[in-house]
Amino acid sequence: MTTNTLIALVDASSYATSVCQHAAWIASRNGWTVKLYHVMGRRDAIENQDLSGAIRLGARSALLAQLSELDAARAKLSHEHGRAILEDAKALIQTNRDIAVETRLRQGDLVETVADKEGSGDMIVIGKRGEAAGLAMDHLGSNLERIVRASHKPVFIANRSFTDIETVLVAFDGGPSSLKSIDYIARSPLFAGLKVTLVFAGKDSPAIQKSLTDATATLRAGGFDAKIRVENGDPEKVLAGISAEGTHELLVMGAYGHSRVRSLLIGSTTTEMLRSCKVPVLIMR
Repeated sequence: MTTNTLIALVDASSYATSVCQHAAWIASRNGWTVKLYHVMGRRDAIENQDLSGAIRLGARSALLAQLSELDAARAKLSHEHGRAILEDAKALIQTNRDIAVETRLRQGDLVETVADKEGSGDMIVIGKRGEAAGLAMDHLGSNLERIVRASHKPVFIANRSFTDIETVLVAFDGGPSSLKSIDYIARSPLFAGLKVTLVFAGKDSPAIQKSLTDATATLRAGGFDAKIRVENGDPEKVLAGISAEGTHELLVMGAYGHSRVRSLLIGSTTTEMLRSCKVPVLIMR
């Protein structure tokens, strides 16, 4: 069941602007509403701490009260900061566009929030890196991978800067995720009028050629004159190399499967793949 809603995750990172711009692009082409989420960590909550033990160390009751007030003020400031992020993001998405935007401030684990709320959306948009990029790159890669693995909806991973999307590169291996990507592109208004290239990375075969021919026929029925590109090599290297050519502004690929293309987002390859890819990536399930 479709909800005609896009879920966008924003924070205070340098990728937030790109997330908003890509969200606006997706929502305007699909005619969707945007639900903006900013998820604060649990440490930002007001905690009812038992500080009475400090009395045995010589602290006075007045000091304990001041510490409690400080915690409450810090939590209040975190909430105000979160709401400011959401309001700025909403304004950016609605710049020169008539897009309905709803804002949601949540507290807790980001992945748990996405798992709980993804049923209310048709796609999720998230930045490649978050606020702590450069401080905890491995953790952020793992967090992003957890979202992709846990989500049952397409996940759009925005790169650092927005560029108008006119050409799309589709990682194709003939498997179920690839076929679903082809069907999605052929039917979705998101891709209407865009140029599409299918790329197969690996050893060519009659079976692959037939799958590519069938895929282009599906796209042709949807109004696309898709190109085919077959490259011998490792999928991650081939895809990263093609994306670096600057001839495509979006990569579409499947998330799971037994083939190497769809297993890229399992294990340590995830972060490196997203680092090396110079364009946003739409992950299909």
